[in-house]
Amino acid sequence: MTRNIKLVLEYDGAAFYGFQRQPRHHTVQETLEKALSQLLNAPVRIHAASGRTDTGVHAMHQVVNFKTVSPLATHTLQRGLNALLPKTLAVRTAEEVEASFHARYDARFKVYEYRIWNDAVRSPLRAGHAWHVSQKLDRKAMRQAMAALKGRHDFRSFCAAHGSAKTTVRTIRRLSLRRQDAMLFFRVEADGFLYHMVRNIVGTLVEVGRGKIRPEDVRKILRACDRKQVGPTAPPGGLTLASVTY
Repeated sequence: MTRNIKLVLEYDGAAFYGFQRQPRHHTVQETLEKALSQLLNAPVRIHAASGRTDTGVHAMHQVVNFKTVSPLATHTLQRGLNALLPKTLAVRTAEEVEASFHARYDARFKVYEYRIWNDAVRSPLRAGHAWHVSQKLDRKAMRQAMAALKGRHDFRSFCAAHGSAKTTVRTIRRLSLRRQDAMLFFRVEADGFLYHMVRNIVGTLVEVGRGKIRPEDVRKILRACDRKQVGPTAPPGGLTLASVTY
């Protein structure tokens, strides 16, 4: 009998050329499929993933599912995979789910977190997991700008030019900013994300914090549906897929 197995992954994106399998590149999908095939002694392909993280983007809660006829218990599967996988990739949980479960299409909401090290001095230990912005940022202005982005909008302005989504309308349920010492944490929860959407939002908010874009102009940028008006795309290392809700 064919079983449907759901895995929750954690990985350091700096070690991979993104999630999705690509020719001649080291990816999360390829690494996981090789370990699965070795453990189960049969070719295994990931059926679906909750999202396709880009090169350098991390994940605390990436969800995938695959089909197998192996009777191996899920806890044994988890232990076996973690013994085979590199230290930069781990299986947090493994469980058998209904045959109809689809890691991508059944996802209702996703949360991404972006970190900025906002200090005059760089932090070598945080370099791969936060964007260093040395200039002091106006958090009050940034929060004012964030208010315009909440809700259901056409986020075409914040989508990379070569994005392939059929529609650019998305709903942001929550968008928050908090500070802990010199670290800024942005968290965005939405029903879906466009290519580079979070990184373009953060890049625009940083320009607001620097005083280069007025908070009230963000609503105009959103309505203009013009990528040229937004700020620079924030570096991938500060971004982490934090959670997925089904």
